[in-house]
Amino acid sequence: MTEPEVWEVIDKYNCPTNGRQQAFNAIHFISNLKLTKGKQWKGKPFPLLEWQLREVLVPLFGTVDENGNRIYRKCYVEVPKKNGKSPLGAGIAIYLTAADGEYGAEVYSAATDRDQAGIVFGIAKNMIEQEPSLSSKLTVLDSTKRIIYKAKNSYYRVLSSDAFSKHGYNIHGCIFDELHAQPNRELYDVLTDGAGDARLQPLFFFITTAGWDRTSVCWEVHEYARQVKEGLIPDPHFLPVLYGLPEDEDWRDEKNWYIANPSLDHTITVEKLRAAYQEAEHIPAKQNTFRRLRLNQWTSQDVRWLPMDYWDQCNIAVDPEALKGRECYAGLDLSSSIDISAFVLDFIDESGTHDILPFFWIPEEGMHERSLKDKVSYDVWTREGYIETTPGNVIDYDHIEKKIEQLGEDYRIREIAFDRWGAVQITQHLDDMGFEMFQFGQGYKSLSPPTKELLKIVMGGELHHGGNPVLRWMADNLTVETDAAENYKPNKKKSTERIDGIVALIMAIARATCHENEGSVYEERGFLTL
Repeated sequence: MTEPEVWEVIDKYNCPTNGRQQAFNAIHFISNLKLTKGKQWKGKPFPLLEWQLREVLVPLFGTVDENGNRIYRKCYVEVPKKNGKSPLGAGIAIYLTAADGEYGAEVYSAATDRDQAGIVFGIAKNMIEQEPSLSSKLTVLDSTKRIIYKAKNSYYRVLSSDAFSKHGYNIHGCIFDELHAQPNRELYDVLTDGAGDARLQPLFFFITTAGWDRTSVCWEVHEYARQVKEGLIPDPHFLPVLYGLPEDEDWRDEKNWYIANPSLDHTITVEKLRAAYQEAEHIPAKQNTFRRLRLNQWTSQDVRWLPMDYWDQCNIAVDPEALKGRECYAGLDLSSSIDISAFVLDFIDESGTHDILPFFWIPEEGMHERSLKDKVSYDVWTREGYIETTPGNVIDYDHIEKKIEQLGEDYRIREIAFDRWGAVQITQHLDDMGFEMFQFGQGYKSLSPPTKELLKIVMGGELHHGGNPVLRWMADNLTVETDAAENYKPNKKKSTERIDGIVALIMAIARATCHENEGSVYEERGFLTL
């Protein structure tokens, strides 16, 4: 961009008066770096897009204090892939190293591993090599992934994967790539906890796509950014830049693709998104990847197993009264003492259709607080009768036993499959009541066939669940793990929300289908006479 063009941008986006020169310096420098990849881009000046100028560069570098130092210390940019966040991060890294007026600047690239962190570094390296005025001043050490600016005793380097164990950083700038992929918060804490306190205007620039793990540090920062953006948390030092679809928006609607992708039709074509969408539409396992990486829509699990549109098509009413006296099979999945426990009855008819009745329990005390904290509608579902509460602040198994005993009077429960974890006492009591108890293994051998069967009957419309919202929530949370032989089983560790009802359903389906083709022994061999 020429100088007049930069000043026009600064005027257009209402840069604060006392930060106009600082914003000009950064934008003019970065916009004249040359891009590095693609026939249509390589060697051309960085074509900064409107969102990058309006949302990032003008406020980030133009918002300063009375001494001219940047006020924003952290900038969190969450945007789908191929929207130009890595070149933007590389440009900012070079600027902080060589043009920010900081003597002895330490600038870092950080990510899940050295290779990921090296992506931004590689772009910065190529930008420098294409600009003689920079390559004459900056020394690039590709083998150690380091760029040195001797005139200011400054450097930009990639952190190794074991960096979280090393302390003593004096950070002027940090480009933190793909925060959603961090396996834990150790590296984030080491780099952000006081590492820039000795600097006048340190900058932590986070660039990431959406993730799925609601216990991760990325979700924590995402939620903080959202609350700052919505004015719920006042933080003058944090700049949130969020592009993506809310979870309740239709990911199939092309109009929404433009909402989530501010660089669509510039750095990525809509045809590329359509091609990726076609795969996701026909391969359920790719659906969440498309939603996260292409639309920045936080999902409930890493890889989707159950396509929720097919699940919703199974919303066929189930009449508990009409099922009375019918034979069924049950699955019982008991939670820890404070979480939801589940019991599911599966009635399978001659056509192979499964009518199911799910039941859930949760401790009464603290339920409202947990609803607010977890953002899960436990209290609403309880009022509507989808969840029963048990007295106290822990699950009362006596209450569950009595309910199952009552259900046994209404329905012919042929067998109850259970996971023995935490169920020794209650299953013994149920056995004493006369129920046939079946201890169900939780390995691939036991769980893989009914897990695949669940997918099959959902896709075939052979499951009738009556639209139970608790079970739907759990179906949407379900993550499965697989082995080398393509066996599958539910993964409670990776399913960040509860899936107990689905596990109970899978166990019930396993026992129902196991006995589905059993007829009377007399039908097979006839009567014997003496």
